[in-house]
Amino acid sequence: MTDPAFDEVIHAPNRLRICTTLAAVDAMEFSVVRDALMVSDSVLSKHVKVLQVASYVSVTKVRGSHPRTWLALTPEGRQALAGHIAELRRIVEMAQADQ
Repeated sequence: MTDPAFDEVIHAPNRLRICTTLAAVDAMEFSVVRDALMVSDSVLSKHVKVLQVASYVSVTKVRGSHPRTWLALTPEGRQALAGHIAELRRIVEMAQADQ
């Protein structure tokens, strides 16, 4: 089990959505993630770059007649996401205990 740990890199809404979308698959094409999140290419690119710099997401460009970009959550990204989700659950449980 992963220790709860709030992660400010992941916490931004679009980055959290990117990570949770990628957590369900080995890899996903950039355009599919963009469409699932209903954001523009530039918005997705900006957030993916932040996740890539943190080593949470890998980006693979496949050249060919129709170039494609694939995104994948790295092992570090999966661990950080699990810790972030655990911390969010802990926070929610504390709020529910006060009711």
